[in-house]
Amino acid sequence: MQLRQTVLDCTHPRQVAEFYRQLLGWAYRPGDEPPEPGQPDPNGDDWLVLRAPDAGHGLAFQKTDRLPRSTWPSSEVPQQLHLDISVPTREEFETEYEHVVALGGKMIYDRSDDPEEPLRVYADPAGHPFCIFVAEG
Repeated sequence: MQLRQTVLDCTHPRQVAEFYRQLLGWAYRPGDEPPEPGQPDPNGDDWLVLRAPDAGHGLAFQKTDRLPRSTWPSSEVPQQLHLDISVPTREEFETEYEHVVALGGKMIYDRSDDPEEPLRVYADPAGHPFCIFVAEG
């Protein structure tokens, strides 16, 4: 048995899939690529899948009509699930801050001054929290 993918509910699957595609450098599953401009996007209005370059774990994006944004770190609306993304160096960690914000993400918690494991928690455009931390060597 192996974990195939993690599925994120979202009200705009294409928007959230594009965020993670650009953030992680992953590719759409064949057939899930965006259509030509002005063409209908039936998959983007329902279900999309991104695959890691090694064809291993993927992320899927499933349409839901309503999705309350997590209020983490407050427990009013818990995160329920979050993604952990690591980078190998402190320099890349700092570069990713600009990358995430440019793609439409928002930093919601900063622990970048932790000498043991610097990390930042962000929210994607749909409000799903995810962490980026340094995992050197």
